Amino acid sequence: MRNNFPVLNVYKKKTKKSSVVTQLLYGDTFKKLAQYGSWIKIKNNSDNYKGYIIKKKFFSDHTNTHKISVLFSSIYKKPNNKSKINNKLGFGSRIKVVDKKNNFYKFDDFWIKKNGVKKIKFKNKNLFKNINKFINVKYKWGGKHFTGVDCSGLIQLYLNFNNKHCPRDSKDQFKYFKKKNRFK
Repeated sequence: MRNNFPVLNVYKKKTKKSSVVTQLLYGDTFKKLAQYGSWIKIKNNSDNYKGYIIKKKFFSDHTNTHKISVLFSSIYKKPNNKSKINNKLGFGSRIKVVDKKNNFYKFDDFWIKKNGVKKIKFKNKNLFKNINKFINVKYKWGGKHFTGVDCSGLIQLYLNFNNKHCPRDSKDQFKYFKKKNRFK
């Protein structure tokens, strides 16, 4: 399954009162492990992180072709500046471009400006280049989005953007990178 919402909270338990342990960005894929009424237990495909999300209508998985390279990028109903809707995709979100027109890419039923998007295989030589774009983003436990991010989420965002695996939590990141020097 594929997340088709700008950002989706993943909870520790089957209640919104539980802590948010991570977030799924647009285009993130996951496996449904079980369903409990309006809650779904999932496992994130990129890092095997488990948690609970509220049941919604999700799209089937496909191969993404591009990723958001700016802090956030506005979404448009049509390929013009007048059709902006009240949603944005955050840094690291992934899309499948299906059409191009003027300065816009089409994905799913929406359009996004080309200047905030890179091809999926793009990577920076400096893995943390432009990390300062998050400098005024508030701290949010479990966050991985321009509306709030935590420390390990920020590290994971940048490494994933550069096509490198990274565990979600700092304790797991420490073990992983101590054992395997994967920054090269």
